[in-house]
Formats: sequence, C-alpha cells, structure tokens
Amino acid sequence: MQNYNLTLEFTANPAWYAIQALPYMMEYPYECTEQIFNRFYANSIATHIANSNPKIKKVFEDWKNIDTAALLSNLEKNQELKYALLEETPWVLDAQDESERKKRVGLLFDLIRMADELSRAEQKLREKQYSNGGWPWFPGLPENRYITQYIVAGFGHLERLGIKDIRENNSTWEMLRKAVLYADIRMYEDYEWIKKHGILDKKNIGYIQAQYLYGRSYYLDIPVDEKHKEAFDYWKGQAQQYWLSNNKYMQGMIALALYRLYDAKTAKDIIKSIIENAVFNDEMGMYFKEEWGWCWYQAPIETQALLIEAIDEISKDQDAVDLMKIWLLKQKQVQDWKTTKATAEACYALLLRGTNWLAETKMPEIKIGSEILNLVDNPEIHIESGTGYFKTSWKGEEIKPEMGSVTVTNKNQVVSWGSLYWQYYEQLDKITPHETPLKIKKQLFLKINSDTGEKIIPVDDKTKLTPGDIVQVRIEIRVDRDMEFVHLKDMRASGFEPINVLSTHKYQDGLWYYENTRDAATNFFMDWLPKGTYVFEYPLRVIHKGDFSNGITTMQCMYAPEFASHSEGVRVKVE
Repeated sequence: MQNYNLTLEFTANPAWYAIQALPYMMEYPYECTEQIFNRFYANSIATHIANSNPKIKKVFEDWKNIDTAALLSNLEKNQELKYALLEETPWVLDAQDESERKKRVGLLFDLIRMADELSRAEQKLREKQYSNGGWPWFPGLPENRYITQYIVAGFGHLERLGIKDIRENNSTWEMLRKAVLYADIRMYEDYEWIKKHGILDKKNIGYIQAQYLYGRSYYLDIPVDEKHKEAFDYWKGQAQQYWLSNNKYMQGMIALALYRLYDAKTAKDIIKSIIENAVFNDEMGMYFKEEWGWCWYQAPIETQALLIEAIDEISKDQDAVDLMKIWLLKQKQVQDWKTTKATAEACYALLLRGTNWLAETKMPEIKIGSEILNLVDNPEIHIESGTGYFKTSWKGEEIKPEMGSVTVTNKNQVVSWGSLYWQYYEQLDKITPHETPLKIKKQLFLKINSDTGEKIIPVDDKTKLTPGDIVQVRIEIRVDRDMEFVHLKDMRASGFEPINVLSTHKYQDGLWYYENTRDAATNFFMDWLPKGTYVFEYPLRVIHKGDFSNGITTMQCMYAPEFASHSEGVRVKVE
C-alpha cells in the first residue's frame, strides 16, 4: 500500500447553507394559480430572511467576491475526491442550475425590485380569483378547493410570521375574505352530505377538512356564518376525536388549528404524542418515520417545517425545535431540497425558529493524530465566510498512521460536520470493504443448466469458470437516508465482457436509474435514492482464460462525497 493524499474538510456552521438555498422564483409566461402563489410565498419568505440580519448581506457579498466557490453547486465541488468527474455523469445541467440558483440569492437584497415583483404576483392572484371566491388551477377550469385553501393558509402563514400584513391592504383583505367564505360553504356542503347519508358518527375528517381548519384558524376575525356554525363545530369535533389516526402533517395542522380555536389541551396532547413518537439520533437529531409519498400532505421537508412551527408555537420546546432543525440541515447535506416551497419552509424553520444559529461564529478545535490544527492565522488554510468551511491536505510522505484518529471539539450550539478522505494505491484484489451510511455487498454467480432448469451458484475460489460461461453480477446496496445524485460503479475483470452493451434508463423496485456500460466498468446513476435496500443484477460473458482481478464496486453521493463506500476486491480464475 502507498499513501497518496489525506484531505480534511470541515464546516463549522452549516446553517449558512440555508442562506445559499434561499429560493428566488422567476416569473414565467404560462403559470397556474399554484405557481403564482408559490412564487409570491417563497419570494416573500426569502426576501424577509435575507434582509432580517445585516450580516447576511455582508457574508453574501464575501461569497460573491472572495469565496466564489461557496456559490457553486455541491455537484461541482471536490472533483478530486469523487469517483467520477461531473462531466462523466448525466448531472452537468443539474449542477449548473443549482449554481445559478445560488447566485440569484443576490436579487433578494434588491427591495424595490422584490416589492414590485410581489405586487405583480398578488395582482395576478386577484385577477384569477372567481366571483365565488375560489381559485382554479388554470383559468377556465372549475375552482379548486385544495388550491383555494392552500392560498388562504399561505397568506395567513405569512402574516403570522410577521412578513405581510394582509389586513392593511383593502383589495388583499377582500380577496382573502371571499376565499374564506368560499371555503366555509364547501365545508358546510361536506357536512350536509354526511348528514344526509346518516354517517355523522363515523370518522369523516380527511386531509381537505384538516387543511380547511388550519387555514381558517388564521382568520378568526371573519365570523363563521350562523348557518355554517353547526358544520364548523362538527369538523372541529372530528379533529379533536380522530387526530391520532392521521399522519404527522395532518396532526400538525390539527394541533395548530385547535390551539388557535382555544382548545389548548388537545393541541398540547397532540404535540406530546408527536414528540413521543419521534426518532432521536445523535447524528440526525429528531425526526419521524412516516410513509412519505407524492401528495402534498406526504412531503417530508414540509412536514418537518410544519411540526417545528407547531412545537414552537404550542409547547415552546426549544430543545425539540433545535433537534428537529438538525434533521432538516442533514437533509440538505446529501440532497437538494425538493421544491421551492419546501426550501422556503425549511429556510424559515432553520433560520427564524429556535436558537439563532447564524450568530454562532466560533471555530472548532480539531486534533488530527497528535497535532492540533492552527485555524487562526494559518496562511495555508482559508476559512470561508459564514459557513466556516475549510479544506486542508497532506501528501503521501506526510501521512502517519496516527492521523487516522481525529478529535473535534465543537464550541458552537449549532451542529457542525466534516470528513477525512484517505486516498492510497493498492492492488484491487487486496482492498477490504469500507462502509458509511452507504453499504455495498457484491457477489458473482455462475449460471448453469440443470435437470430442473437454469440455476445459479456462487462463484468462489473453487468455482471453475471457462470461456463462454455466463456470470451474473449481483450488487446489494443499503442506504440509511434519502440521497440525491448517487453514482454506483462496478469494475469487472478483463476476462469478462458485458452482455448489455447499450446504455439505457431502467426502472426497478420503485427506482429509476441510468445504466451506462464502459470498457472496464458498468455505471449506475441515480438521481434520487430513497432510504432502503436495493439489488442490481446484470450478466457478463467469460471470454479469456487467466487469473484476473475483478476489481471493486464503489458508490458515492456526488452531492456529498463524504458518503462513499466500496466492496472488497476479489480474484477470479478462468481455465
């Protein structure tokens, strides 16, 4: 074995990555009502956060003029530490898109421009509202109840956060008053239908009714019509009775609604249950095991942000809030937050709820081997503004065995993270397995024909391979968290040739991926890899006789290269 390079990278305050992620949504020529409101909502929150602290603008100017790498996509960073160059992957445009989004954060500091854009978006919403108070998805379609309640709740949320006074502008208030009354009527119609069919004593509350109560709780100064009060009380009672049988997002909405509707006891019971059912982890903080999906009430980032708001408002448990913020930040470490709305919600929860993490500026004490790193006046180490990020390396002859031991003393209240990368030269068949939250197991199987049909037997030291044989490669991977932009590379012996020679997209076990066959390896590129266990299989044909190294299988999150793993090296003999 020959040492090549040892690299330490560390981020003292990752909360600043939320500033880099602040969304700025541009205007598009053909927009649905939901997109218009999302642009208004996300830009309102992002502008508010960007201008809430003078330090934020100063740090952004440093990123733009001094620490220019800070505004690059994570996909573009640390190329020397990745198993594949960005140009060899399908994600070049994704990287360019994220870099452009980071640079557009600067527009949020232009208050005159942002005020004009927000005003235009609000005017569009007024124009698209129907006379009955509802909004359609696209003009010409019937009004959509979910979208109407979504807009009502969103405006109420902005006011609750202190971002917009919806009552100071008569046209805005009239627009929302009409929408609230529309939602009241639809809620009443639900009740009348249930009453007509004689099922009032059953569980009837669903996501749309929970969303209604949540949105309605922002507008208690708009009285419920006398005709609708019985229906309103029924749905409130349904929420009080059946909250436990719903998912966490719905529980969060119900808790906030009941708390504002003067039922603090049930609201606090819900929060207590939510915390009791949470998962606590030293690395990941506090989070929830849920069946996530594609519906609006099954989104993990928005759910975590909503529950942070609920716990902060109802129980004021700052320790729980800070633990939940850790999970949000750790999601950003290995993936891009999915949507603009999710990013806006996550940024607000991280930056303006719980402890003020942006105020934390102390650098850690890092001891590598017997040496304490000098991070104060070391000309070879540049500390990035805000994040406190730095990277330093040692070359082959400088690397000592004791440097494999690293001790970090974090002097801040905010979570910090770092990685140590050891690069070395070794014969492929002597490489031992390495695991992180990514785990890999690779096996080779020989396909044989028997009296009962085709069988596969494991390939080991005693297996006799001959030219013409078909070998099945099986790679099992396990991942303990959702990740984006994951690259799996499987080397093969020079005595083998692939049967699948065409690169193609594939779908298997709920996973879309791109399979790319090259001269010495087969690559698998996964845009999105949810937590779980997956098996990849593909066939090879034995071509040449000899004693070959079959190489190793490597796997790495291109968004966070510290999450990497590889299998052990093996040899195969062909007689």
